[in-house]
Amino acid sequence: MTKGSASQELIEAIRKVARGKKYITSSLAEKIAFEMEVDTSKPLHETLSDREYQVLCMIASGKTVTEIGEALSLSVKTISTHRSRILKKMKMKNNAQLIRYAIRHDLVD
Repeated sequence: MTKGSASQELIEAIRKVARGKKYITSSLAEKIAFEMEVDTSKPLHETLSDREYQVLCMIASGKTVTEIGEALSLSVKTISTHRSRILKKMKMKNNAQLIRYAIRHDLVD
């Protein structure tokens, strides 16, 4: 719940939780449903946008965020944002995991 939630929704949530049940907002329910739709039969890197895939490959080849930014004419902050999204989409925590994945899937030379 956020402070911008409708008062009726807040009352409903409090009542439901007071009865010992769980409450989730419709927007959270939508996010959960979207996560369940993800096609697990295809490799994780296929869920990335073209730019995210490009950044993934450059990270996996050992380039720094600064080098990637210069090569793509993008700011370091933009590259860092792409990296964060890649990590989230691929359910990974660091560059080492990304590099290991890229090597296993022959995404780098």
